[in-house]
Amino acid sequence: MYERLSRDNKVKGESNSISNQKRMIEEYMKKNGFHNPILFTDDGISGTRFDHPGFLVMMKEVEVENVDTIILKDSSRIG
Repeated sequence: MYERLSRDNKVKGESNSISNQKRMIEEYMKKNGFHNPILFTDDGISGTRFDHPGFLVMMKEVEVENVDTIILKDSSRIG
C-alpha cells in the first residue's frame, strides 16, 4: 500500500487524505483477496520529485522482491 499527500493540510498527525486513501486501498484489498500489506506513506511531500522517503523505501523492497503488487488510490499518488 502506498499513500501520498502532496501538501500539508495543517492537521496535526496523519492527514484526513492519507486516512481516506488508506481506507479506500484496504477496502479494495479486502474485496480482491490481497493479504499482509506493507504500508508506505509520504504525508506532506510534493509529487514533483521521486525522492520521497516512503517511496524510496518501497522501491528498495520491490528491488529485493519483498513486494509483488503496489496498490494506490490513483496514479497521481506516484508522481
